[in-house]
Amino acid sequence: MTNEKIIQKTAEYVRREFETDSSGHDWWHIHRVWKNALSICQHENADVFTVELAALLHDLDDWKLNPSNDGTPLRATAWLRQMEVDPAVSAHVCEIIAHLSFKGAGVKNKISTIEGQIVQDADRLDAIGAVGIARAFAYGGHAGRAIYDPNQPPQLHASFEQYKSSQSATINHFYEKLLLLKERMNTLTAKRIAEQRHAYMEKFLDQFLLEWNGKDFDG
Repeated sequence: MTNEKIIQKTAEYVRREFETDSSGHDWWHIHRVWKNALSICQHENADVFTVELAALLHDLDDWKLNPSNDGTPLRATAWLRQMEVDPAVSAHVCEIIAHLSFKGAGVKNKISTIEGQIVQDADRLDAIGAVGIARAFAYGGHAGRAIYDPNQPPQLHASFEQYKSSQSATINHFYEKLLLLKERMNTLTAKRIAEQRHAYMEKFLDQFLLEWNGKDFDG
């Protein structure tokens, strides 16, 4: 089977798996990550096949969507084996998936290859800006979290266990993760795009807090 056919079949499979998701991790999120990763690839010397597979499969074993899974890419591994992907490529894709997600402000990033850095950047770009704001509240509703609780300050989690067990309000998520991502982008392309998206989130939070506190009635 050609690489192009494997990518086509993988995209079809992932779309079927995620087309009814309402947590912000739906097919269109994965599609954006896939296409953003390909755009970043144009400026980097990377293996495009590995990047595409990792981008398409990156949420298949996400611990946020599979509470019984710690993020080990079991389903991704099974799919790659079914597609008869070269074992070395499969191992690389699964390593990327295992270390892709944000695991707390104090947790070191373990992504080491340019392919992994590209997919991580593409995923993180979709977590910030206007789309990122929409996705944050979609996930907050999905997880039963409050929009905002002024008596519950944000926490910069020192471990994955702390981050994973947190049930803090969605607005806290901006300070605990989303506003940190601009400085954690890997590639120059992602760093440039993140600047504008980060600024948009800051403006949103300023306006949100003005309205929450009734301060927009002043003046």
